[in-house]
Amino acid sequence: MKQIKTMIAMTALTVILAGCGKLPGLTGNSRVSDTSVGNSSIYGGGSASTQYLVENVGDRVFFQTDQASIDGGSRNTLRAQAEWLAQNASVTLTIEGHADERGTRDYNIALGARRANAVRDFLISQGVDGARLETISYGKERPVSVCSEEACWSKNRRAVATPR
Repeated sequence: MKQIKTMIAMTALTVILAGCGKLPGLTGNSRVSDTSVGNSSIYGGGSASTQYLVENVGDRVFFQTDQASIDGGSRNTLRAQAEWLAQNASVTLTIEGHADERGTRDYNIALGARRANAVRDFLISQGVDGARLETISYGKERPVSVCSEEACWSKNRRAVATPR
């Protein structure tokens, strides 16, 4: 009798756990959020999702050494972001400014802030309401590539837009 109860309990637990993986709109690395647009979560798969921004619009722009000016390729990405924001009026962005490892911490925090603000200002010039945009600088504290050569440094000199 005890074995039957254990078997029933294990079966019930298996069914419950299997059901947890079947939540609509979630994938293995999705975050659950109560922020939604239409029927899609910001972190789900709709046009207002982080995934859509990354894959179809572009979530980041890159900068030259010690620069915070927006170049031609970056302008195209930011215009696409502004258009995406116009189509997803309830989405707000955090714009992260980053720098490579060279220079002091304070210098790179200031440079990251200038980069994030340059992106913010460009998006505002494209009609995005500034109240929908927040900036933060991480300086050199969050590199995406770690090595002491231009191949890595160029990937770290960036501004990244993240829906919040």
